[in-house]
Amino acid sequence: MKKVMYEEFGNPVDVLKVVEVDAAALADGQARVDVLRAPINPSDLIQISGNYGVRPPLPATAGNEGIGRVTEVNGSGMVVGQLVLLPAGVGTWVTEVIADIRHLIPMPEGDVDQLCMMMVNPATAQLLMTEFVELKEGDWMIQSAANSAVGTYIVQLAKARGINVVNVVRRDTAVADMKAIGADVVIVDSPDLAKDVHKATGAKMKLAVDAVAGDTAGRLADTLERGATLVNYGGMSNQPSALGAAALIFNDIVVRGFWLVLWFEKASKEERMGVYASLTASVAKGELHAPIDKVFTLDQIGEAAKYSWAGERKGKVLLAPNGI
Repeated sequence: MKKVMYEEFGNPVDVLKVVEVDAAALADGQARVDVLRAPINPSDLIQISGNYGVRPPLPATAGNEGIGRVTEVNGSGMVVGQLVLLPAGVGTWVTEVIADIRHLIPMPEGDVDQLCMMMVNPATAQLLMTEFVELKEGDWMIQSAANSAVGTYIVQLAKARGINVVNVVRRDTAVADMKAIGADVVIVDSPDLAKDVHKATGAKMKLAVDAVAGDTAGRLADTLERGATLVNYGGMSNQPSALGAAALIFNDIVVRGFWLVLWFEKASKEERMGVYASLTASVAKGELHAPIDKVFTLDQIGEAAKYSWAGERKGKVLLAPNGI
């Protein structure tokens, strides 16, 4: 089998290497899965560079999500030929994965390009909208980094539920792209964000989700209604969240953090299956879709990492470890 590994943290283009190793035998309760597709997420590259919140022990196998097909089983609960989501963080930039059968999530047959991305970003988007505030049809929420992968999924999920979203971006050139995917209210971040939001909507927000931190977090907080919630799930600005005392004291807002890994640790199997069943149904109905920019083979990992790291993409970059 082949796998993408790194023995030191650094620029992914420089430190990622494809190595070939002997395939391992299955232990009791395990399944062997051929990896069909695995996305290259920004968080993957940040982790490889050594700048993520958690550093894996080195040497490490890269990749945190993907989809594959079961080729061998040693135990009950899974059959050969089943399409499955791979366990989060297992190291998915490989030709095959050996995993505990209990940790594989069965999937219906479908578009593997779309389904391979279900584990992280769509789940994060759905949980940000459901775990903290009970949003009803017609309610308003606001999000930063709206043109990110999570942000675009939030736009789609909210539209399907009749929830209104103010989408905050950091550059003028992102506005048209957001409108193209169905975003109704798109505002460029500025010190006047709260005024701009009120002018565009006339509403106070029930929920704010923030992937930027820094001054943006404080601006989002200023758009919230009394007692509303701000959830931080990223820090793209590399700055501490600058929340004003007035929002915390006089507006009584609630500030929470979200990391999918911690949710996995707490969620029951039934809860996990419920989230992914819902997301898969949304994909099947055409409510959830992410544009695909380019698909690379495993042996093209250097080129793929360079292309992803550059940031000027029109969609997701995927790996096809067993061929395109």
